[in-house]
Amino acid sequence: MSKPNSPFLHLFLSLFLATAINGFQFEEATVESIQTAFNQGILTSRQLTEYYLSQIETLNPLLHAVIEVNPDALSQADQADQTDPSRRTSVLHGIPVLLKDNIATKDKLNTTSGSLALVGSVAPRDAGVVQRLRDAGAVILGKASMSEWCNFRAKGIPAGWSARGGQGKNPYVLSATPCSSSSGSAIAVAANMVTVTLGTETDGSIICPSSFNSVVGIKPTVGLTSRSGVMIISPRMDTIGPICRTVSDAVHVLEAIVGNDPLDAEATTDASVYIPEGGYKQFLKNEGLRGKRLGILRKGFFSFPKGSLKEQVFEEHFKIMRERGAVLVDDLEIANINIIRNSNHSGEWALMQAEFKLFLNAYLSDLSVSPARSLQDVIDFNNNHPIEEKLDEFSQTNLIESQQTDGYGYKENQAISNLNQLCEEGLEKLMKEQKLDAIVTPGASASSILAIGGYPGISVPAGYDSDGIPFGICFGGLKGFEPRLIEIAFAFEQAARIRKQPNFGIKLFEDDLVSGI
Repeated sequence: MSKPNSPFLHLFLSLFLATAINGFQFEEATVESIQTAFNQGILTSRQLTEYYLSQIETLNPLLHAVIEVNPDALSQADQADQTDPSRRTSVLHGIPVLLKDNIATKDKLNTTSGSLALVGSVAPRDAGVVQRLRDAGAVILGKASMSEWCNFRAKGIPAGWSARGGQGKNPYVLSATPCSSSSGSAIAVAANMVTVTLGTETDGSIICPSSFNSVVGIKPTVGLTSRSGVMIISPRMDTIGPICRTVSDAVHVLEAIVGNDPLDAEATTDASVYIPEGGYKQFLKNEGLRGKRLGILRKGFFSFPKGSLKEQVFEEHFKIMRERGAVLVDDLEIANINIIRNSNHSGEWALMQAEFKLFLNAYLSDLSVSPARSLQDVIDFNNNHPIEEKLDEFSQTNLIESQQTDGYGYKENQAISNLNQLCEEGLEKLMKEQKLDAIVTPGASASSILAIGGYPGISVPAGYDSDGIPFGICFGGLKGFEPRLIEIAFAFEQAARIRKQPNFGIKLFEDDLVSGI
């Protein structure tokens, strides 16, 4: 057989390797099942971490989900194993986590937002969410790949591409989009290359890759999780959240990373009032749909061809929700939805351009060591490295336009005012008038609605199209609605049970075997 080093052959052979130890199944393992195995003495954090490192070595040449592994991951796992059980305060203790590459760590890992311009930079401290993960005893496994500069470098660049990470691949259909900038986090957890991951979202970057990679993503209320030490686009919209295989895993991660941070004081203080006493795990209820009023946004959202697979799937899901006690308020519309979805008309794009420069410059200037100290330095680096950064193919027009902005002026303040009005007259008015617990939309179609108001959303696997490409269902709500969204998402997940493991295009590889390629 030719091409013995091909990613497909490596993957094919790996399917015959052991995926269990002492009866513990690694694939699709949850945080709770792992902790049970730890407590029974049949699994160690080192064994779990070694398994995931092996998975990354096997799958990453094909999927490009991980940009860098942590050389200290095994030593962190050993430390977790050596910790007295009575001092293990979190279910994330000993659990490997991948971080999106715009989330800073003060260790041997780079944090580059996918760009070669920041290789060698040194963060002065861990990002706020990373410190909370370390406090919980989690193992920082490495950095997940992402769309370079959070998909903000230029329009037309394929989702999941970066100069450092290459082109991320959807593990279900390799030719399909992995979608949006937290793509590596979603690919990795979907492909069982890690237990849980963190992503970030401005507009769609947790919800969309979760949908396209058949995993669960929680986009928290802005400020619920700290943005300190994270390269963001807009403080109004950016949030950090978990991407995991199950709702319960995502909730465990969310519970560990929420809370006040003096380095993101205003946002985290404002949002801290939404953190429920007793945490979020209490809302993982099988009967969580009972009595919930769910608003179905039909026009412009569930506009599938009559009799199509997606129409049938979602109608079946609506039936499940009704059977489990939800009240569906159908055929709803959000005022000014066409303006909200047009970022140029809403003011969203103008605000993002100005804020990206402001907050990237602030992040870069705070680094202990960095080859780039400003957005202009990044632009100059790309100009000086056009081949490595594929400048002729992808350009950097958004970066250049952002560099030309000058903070908050009339245009930006007008954009903020306009976005506030769209929120008040749109989602907030609809949910209050209809007394809704959540809106229900397919995929990431509501991402801009949730983005402009800093609202939360949860994406849960909903199905697979005729080509095998996954799609999700999103439950969104107003600020602080996480408890009821968790109840809804968990109950739906448990009732529908849609997620299945990816096959990595194995059928294509079998064809290659037959032809001798």
